[in-house]
Amino acid sequence: MTSAQLTLYQHLAEDLAESIRTGVLRPGDRLPSVRELRRQRGFSPSTVFQAYAQLEAQGLVQARPRSGYFVRTQRTLQGLLSTPAWSSPEVTPVSISELVFELLGSTRDAEVIPLGSAFPAPQLFPFDELARSGARAMRRLQPAQISGALTTGDETLRAQIGRRYALHGVQLQANELIVTNGAMEALNLCLQAVTQPGDVVVVESPTFYAALQALERLHLKAVEVSTHPDEGVDLDALEALLKRQKVAACWFMTTFQNPLGALMSNARKEALVQLLARHGVPLIEDDVYAELHFGPRRPMPAKAFDREGLVLHCSSFSKCLAPGFRVGWAAAGRFGKTVDRLKTMSSLATALPAQLAIGEYLIQGGYDRHLRHLRDTLALQQRTARALIDRHFPKGTRMTQPRGGYFVWLELPAQIDTLKLHKLAMAQSISTAPGVLFSADQRFRNHLRLNVGHPIDGRVQAALKSLGALAKSPSVLRDN
Repeated sequence: MTSAQLTLYQHLAEDLAESIRTGVLRPGDRLPSVRELRRQRGFSPSTVFQAYAQLEAQGLVQARPRSGYFVRTQRTLQGLLSTPAWSSPEVTPVSISELVFELLGSTRDAEVIPLGSAFPAPQLFPFDELARSGARAMRRLQPAQISGALTTGDETLRAQIGRRYALHGVQLQANELIVTNGAMEALNLCLQAVTQPGDVVVVESPTFYAALQALERLHLKAVEVSTHPDEGVDLDALEALLKRQKVAACWFMTTFQNPLGALMSNARKEALVQLLARHGVPLIEDDVYAELHFGPRRPMPAKAFDREGLVLHCSSFSKCLAPGFRVGWAAAGRFGKTVDRLKTMSSLATALPAQLAIGEYLIQGGYDRHLRHLRDTLALQQRTARALIDRHFPKGTRMTQPRGGYFVWLELPAQIDTLKLHKLAMAQSISTAPGVLFSADQRFRNHLRLNVGHPIDGRVQAALKSLGALAKSPSVLRDN
């Protein structure tokens, strides 16, 4: 989004956010009142309140009853998790799937409170509008569209996806965009396109367990690189690794990484792309959360800085518009033809009705309005959940404060075993995602990923309180 496209309240919020980042406004300072901004800059009360609400959603300011808005100290709650995780330079064979199936299989039960889920609440998405869009598109369906959509996907949907890339400053090569059965198929196809069994793939530490499962299935080995909760992949550690180890590819989430929620800056993304280009290493960019930003602008993908065609950018509509439709895509750069052929050999095509419904919905123009509401909701839910965690969890618990997405990563006191905590919580119909899921060697035993993408109603509030009480019990202490 360009400066000209920002609304008045977004301009005001950005100005104030910049003042906070540069230290002009310091922690504890009171923001100008509505009356002051109206007199000084001509803003209406509505504009000021919208701007302050956005800053509050970003965690930069806090409202105090009858006192106004104040710059929030960045060390809020019990403590922010702000140091990178230790990572092993050792090449590790991956064997994680059995643990994933065992721990997460039971969370499909509708009675289980889904703090361990990978998806936000279904009620946050416009399924009625999507159904109407799908009905309109199916009535216009021509027989030629069925064969035309094989492999690469429906032309209308691909045009809409390509348009959004262009709006965000990313120019795709001709025919590199391929519609897939969700982002996971896109990621798996891209991984197959750039690796052979036995190859080494670099992943973040911690990393999303589905990436580890993909490596396991393709008989690949993992090396984990240190990842900062705020800044993402440690580029110095990655460069040192590339100098001593033959690497076939990297699989990273550069925007709102799962589970940390880390966001790499544009400068760091550009440096990452340049570093990998010098070593000729492809980057598989898992970018499914970028539309869920709490700030005014969608973060740029690493793909935006790719000049060599080495970035294979993968995303989907599953997290931001249509969970269950299984519509994703890959913009695979110089590997587009290879990914196209692999798609043909594996699943041939992606279900056309789902593609038509989403394509029609995008044409109708309600997507960005839906996204604005979704982002505001997720930001509010994160703030509420983090306050409850701070209130109920053991002293010494630290957590991340992501600027988008719907996960919070917790580091509990070192003596706590979150695998034991998970099992006790499941007995109370509360699911979690224990830290051992997020590493090839099952470290992070006192860490926990929680999903805050569901309304923080009485049921979820009670679940967080119960989880905190369980975390304080002797039953969750490590055996050693």
